[in-house]
This record gives sequence, structure tokens and C-alpha cells, in this order.
Amino acid sequence: MLWTFIHIIDILLWLLLAASASYILFFALVALLYKKPSSKLSEYLTGQVLSLNADKHFKFLILYPAYNEDRVIVNSVQKFLKQYYPYEHYHVAVISDHMQPATNEQLAKLPITLLQPVFEKSSKAKAMQYAINQLQRDFDYVVILDADNVVEPHFLEQLNEECIKGYKAIQCHRCAKNSDNDIAVLDGVSEEINNTIFRKAHNRIGLSSALIGSGMCFDYKWFSENVFKLSTAGEDRELEALLLRQRVYIHYEPDIHVFDEKVSNKDNFQKQRLRWMTAQIQSLLSLLPYIPKAIMTGNIDYIDKTIQQTLIPRSMLIVLSFLLALLVTAISREWCLKWWLLFLFICLSLYLSTPKQLRKHSVFGKILSLPMLVWRMLLNILKIDHKNTDFIHTTHDK
Repeated sequence: MLWTFIHIIDILLWLLLAASASYILFFALVALLYKKPSSKLSEYLTGQVLSLNADKHFKFLILYPAYNEDRVIVNSVQKFLKQYYPYEHYHVAVISDHMQPATNEQLAKLPITLLQPVFEKSSKAKAMQYAINQLQRDFDYVVILDADNVVEPHFLEQLNEECIKGYKAIQCHRCAKNSDNDIAVLDGVSEEINNTIFRKAHNRIGLSSALIGSGMCFDYKWFSENVFKLSTAGEDRELEALLLRQRVYIHYEPDIHVFDEKVSNKDNFQKQRLRWMTAQIQSLLSLLPYIPKAIMTGNIDYIDKTIQQTLIPRSMLIVLSFLLALLVTAISREWCLKWWLLFLFICLSLYLSTPKQLRKHSVFGKILSLPMLVWRMLLNILKIDHKNTDFIHTTHDK
């Protein structure tokens, strides 16, 4: 009787992990079929870039919600202002929240709009809502960047080309700008795997890309009407849900890079993952009530997004599958084959999803840091409060 019970638990655990692994493996294989069509601008960009004579130049509003970001915000804005794009067709606004007077003085000297709201409880959603209320201008698109994000001088030229194609929601290719230690490298690799599975592969078969939280571009009219519906710290997931309920396709553009600073210490990693895990639970709970309507209307994008919120985080998946494979092998060699096959398929999925330039011994040698990071993620489970809407800020290292 006891062995029957243990075997049932063994099978249920395997099915639970296999469901998430199957989703990842499917889209990892789909991504192999991806062929990026060449574009006029991509062919044009060779080293130094001159401004394109585009048929139309859209007007962009660039928003930098910046909470306690004194170390990075000035540099990010200064670099953005070096765009080749016609100056009269874009405007930068920084929402300075809890930043030092000296930082605000530096920002005030730049040709931007500096907003300084006072929030009882800060959040990125509130910062964006405040900006839209304060900036009464005739824009075509709004771009959301984090305070540490750095872009190339042809960023808006490339984005303008994609907007001309009629997209109302675009997610740019966010990638690591630092690789100073094992944690930062693993965080950067994790982001690239996300780009492969949840963005590139999804677009490949006609599904919407996932949003990341920065490097996002939206039709200004749509954004100004919907930003006030945001209420949690997982504003990117809320924006996804709104877009998909309204059947607005999210395009992923791998050639438009947004360089993002990766977390490089254990405490910041744990804070970041706690915010993501909390947002995932909140998103799942908010998506579920609309599932019956999505099924009846054939909204595959919305159904797929709901499934995504049920997936086990990949780092937990690989470590748990390995540990359970060892445990089951010790209990019964007759039961262990399925676990080792599952672990193998998870490793294969992650390998295929990792860009070729990152498949190096120098990267995979850092995998020894993974168990410790997964342990911190497991500790986060005890801290998750799905009703909590407080902003969990991860600081940048000095």
C-alpha cells in the first residue's frame, strides 16, 4: 500500500514537471525554424548610421519611470539623446521618484521633461499614469524604458520602420549590458532563453510575443486609454492581458536592441524573482475569469498567455528534475528512467533556446551557481502574497 502511494506521488510529480518541460521543448524546436526577413534598415546599418529618409517619421514619447535610480538614470538619458532620429519627432520624459536633488538638477539641464511626483506607495504603473496625465502632446507611439536601459543611436530609426508596418505593440530585444559575475551571466542567459521561447518562437507561429517590462513600444492612443487600468507591480503582464483581450498582436523585433543591466548579487536576484513570482500568481488569478470567453471566441493568444502563468520557472525545473531523478533512482531503478529522460529533455530545450554565441564553456561552467539561486527562489514561495501590490525595487550595485 505504501509503495503504491509513493508511486502515485512519483507519477504526479513527473506529470507536473513534464507539462512545463513539454511547453518549453515545443517552442525551443519552433524557434529553430525561425527565419528573420531582412529589412531595408537592417541592410543599411553597417557600422556608422546616418538618418534614413523614411517615408514617415512617427512622433515618439520616451518614458523613463525612475525610482531611486540615481546611479544610472543620467547616463541612460544622455546616451538616448544621441539618436539619429529627427529631434522634433521624439521627446524624453523622466518620472523621478525618490531620487536625490543632485540627480534631478543634472536631469533638469537636459532637453527633456522632468516630472517629480510624490507617491504614498510608488509603482511603475503609477509613474506612467502620472506622465500621461501631465504630458498633453500629440504623439503617435510611447516607448517604455527602465532607468538602466541603454539603446543604440539608430534605435528610433529601427522602431519607426516597424511602426510603419502597422504594429500597435512592439517588444524590442532586451539583452545584457554587463557580465561581471556568474549571477549576471546566468541572468543574461535566462533572458535570452525567454526571448527565444516566449517571443521569437511565438511570433514564428503567429502568436503574440510576451512583454518584458521595458523596451516596449505602444500605439500612444491605445496606451493612454489603457494605462490607467494597471494596478499591480506586474504592469507588463497586465498590459499583455489587456492587449490580448482586445486582440492586439504583440510583435517581437530581435534586431532592435535594448541593453539592460543584469542583477549581479544574490540579494537582488532574490528580490527580482520574488517580484516576478508574485506578478505571475497575480496575473494567473486575473486571467482565469476570462478563460471561458477566450475559449468560446477562439482567442488562442489569451489561452496561451494563461498557460504561461502556470509554468514552473526553468531554473527550478532543471534543478528539481535532477534532484528527483537522483531520489527516484535511489528508491527504484524501475521508476527512474522517465525522470532522467525528463531531465535530458529539459537540458536539450534550454541548450536549443540559448543563442549560439552564449553556448560556451565559460557560460555553462557558471551553472554551479544555479542550485543556490534556485534555493533562494524556493524561499521566495513562502513570501508570495498575491494580494500585495507594493512595488519591490531591486537596486543596482555600486
